[in-house]
Amino acid sequence: MDAVTPSRFSRIEPDGACTPVDRTLAVEVPVAVEVNGIGYAVMMATPADLEDFAWGFVASERLGEVIDFETHAAERGMILRITLASGDPVIERVRHRTTDSSCGLCGIDNLEAALRPLPGLPMAKLAEPQAVFRALESLRGYQPLNARTGAHHAAALCAADGTIRLAREDVGRHNAFDKLIGAMARDGLGWDGGFALLSSRCSYELVEKAVLAGCPLLAAISAPTALAVEAAREAGLALAVLARGDALLWMAP
Repeated sequence: MDAVTPSRFSRIEPDGACTPVDRTLAVEVPVAVEVNGIGYAVMMATPADLEDFAWGFVASERLGEVIDFETHAAERGMILRITLASGDPVIERVRHRTTDSSCGLCGIDNLEAALRPLPGLPMAKLAEPQAVFRALESLRGYQPLNARTGAHHAAALCAADGTIRLAREDVGRHNAFDKLIGAMARDGLGWDGGFALLSSRCSYELVEKAVLAGCPLLAAISAPTALAVEAAREAGLALAVLARGDALLWMAP
């Protein structure tokens, strides 16, 4: 399985100039980790150097000594089967794994659950690309924690004209978006023709969160993965990625 794949976007500049561009995207797939026959976790990963990943994952999880591993290609991902010298730590760690995970897919024990079909978004009038540029200009002012630490991601609810209505921060990009969606739900706020702006790359999990929250347009400062683009197209989610002051890459639903 390749680690990269090509995709086409529209490159839009602040003055409205638009040109088609080809972009090489990182391939992101669910890797189902089985340890001594037990479904341990599903990690979103690049399908390369999985032997190194197996050894490093076991070391990070403090599971023991690797004596063998196998990889198997599945329909939409990979299965990584790791054999350890002892299985006792695995059973204990599985009990606690859901409280340790930092992303939205860790702890899911099969590939089908990891890539559940997303609902289709209704057709909606989208904010213009120039609104994304306006939101980018003011995002820094909504990142007080990051101004102090340089280590926090932001997720912002932006109006159709690019005005930031609400923002949340967290050291985890997934957590920041969850906080924003939660704040919107608690305050009874909708997207109202606006969009979400994230100070991170655009991964599959973030596309999934956007679709489930009914967000029509997801803007992100860094690049998307191939799986994120595929999921967004299937669900009808518009993307504005690699969004910087001089240009952004646009993908209409």
